[in-house]
Amino acid sequence: MEKRIQKNLSAHNLAIGYGKNVVVEHIDFSLELGTLCAIVGVNGIGKSTLLRTLGRFQPKLSGNITLNNKELDQYSPLDLSKKLSVVLTEQPASKNLTVLELIALGRQPYTNWLGTLSPEDEKYIQIALNAFLLNDLKHRKCHELSDGQLQRVLIARAMAQDTPLILLDEPTTHLDLYHKVQILKMLQQLAHDQQKTIVFTTHEIELAIQLCDNILILDGKENPFGDPCELIEQKHFEKLFPSEMVQFDAKTGSFKVSK
Repeated sequence: MEKRIQKNLSAHNLAIGYGKNVVVEHIDFSLELGTLCAIVGVNGIGKSTLLRTLGRFQPKLSGNITLNNKELDQYSPLDLSKKLSVVLTEQPASKNLTVLELIALGRQPYTNWLGTLSPEDEKYIQIALNAFLLNDLKHRKCHELSDGQLQRVLIARAMAQDTPLILLDEPTTHLDLYHKVQILKMLQQLAHDQQKTIVFTTHEIELAIQLCDNILILDGKENPFGDPCELIEQKHFEKLFPSEMVQFDAKTGSFKVSK
């Protein structure tokens, strides 16, 4: 019997922007559970706008977004908070909380009106602490953490929310190479081991090629989507930057400065 593929997040002929100002249109993709997907493109192309639209922080201009085969607009705020979690680039206003307290906020969609944590909530919080190597830091105040540590906490909060879909805007910004790789490897493991769909925006194109299952390239025209190797074969990465400045090496999946 053929295995039925479960689509988690899909967009069809999507146009995004602000008011009547279209930033990007003709966006099409479909993601399965257990998938790590990067959104890449040059500065200002609309990566964060797309992520905010997928998270319903701003309305789409046209087209369709479906989550678990249901239109995104049809979810109530509470139901949506159980289906998707979001980590944006803005620093949290709650940095005076401890690591444990901030991660516990991820359980808000499930707690009673008093916000009391159940044993089930405690279980998910502990799983997130373990997954992102935060047990030794759990009683530290978030404002005492390094950028890399705080990023792990914010993603752990999203993990504790236990949603099938996690959206992250530039999760490796301001991190050194070691911590960029660490965060992306953790996201890859979370997607594959916990069957989550994880979508993130990034400038780390070479790391995304190596670690992601799918990539969406926002170029303002075709906006190609697919397996990184297939996108390389189709020469889509070579169109990202002016060839007189930067050249894409299809053999290594890396960019080189033209001399």
